[in-house]
Amino acid sequence: MYNEALIAERLAVIQSAVKRLKALRAQLPRHRFLTNEDAIDIAENRLRRALEALFDLGRHLVIKSGLGVPQDYRSIIEKLKEAQILPAGFAQKISGMAGYRNRLIHEYNKVTPEELYEILESRLEDFTLFCNYIVGYLERSSRR
Repeated sequence: MYNEALIAERLAVIQSAVKRLKALRAQLPRHRFLTNEDAIDIAENRLRRALEALFDLGRHLVIKSGLGVPQDYRSIIEKLKEAQILPAGFAQKISGMAGYRNRLIHEYNKVTPEELYEILESRLEDFTLFCNYIVGYLERSSRR
């Protein structure tokens, strides 16, 4: 059914990225972050990795749960919501990160240090919540 090694690996990537991003946020106030090229590069890289792992993990769960094949990143979140793996309110909140993933990959030249810092300040907990919802779902599923 589920590939437990893949799930554990993707969760670890997300958790590692969030830990590093939180440390970066704690080390650098906004004004220092905005002028520190290395910090900006680290934030962009770790955020991209966390998003890739999040959507890889979501896609795996959707497919292996028999929910169909998602057509894009937003539909991964939608299918996780429909299967009650993610609560509706949280799914709505995090679905915008699909667009941000595309921005990091395809419009990387338009990503600004300001928006990266805003994510560091306000969106890192979304990744932790996502992991918690996934782990909770897997624990409930294993009891059935």
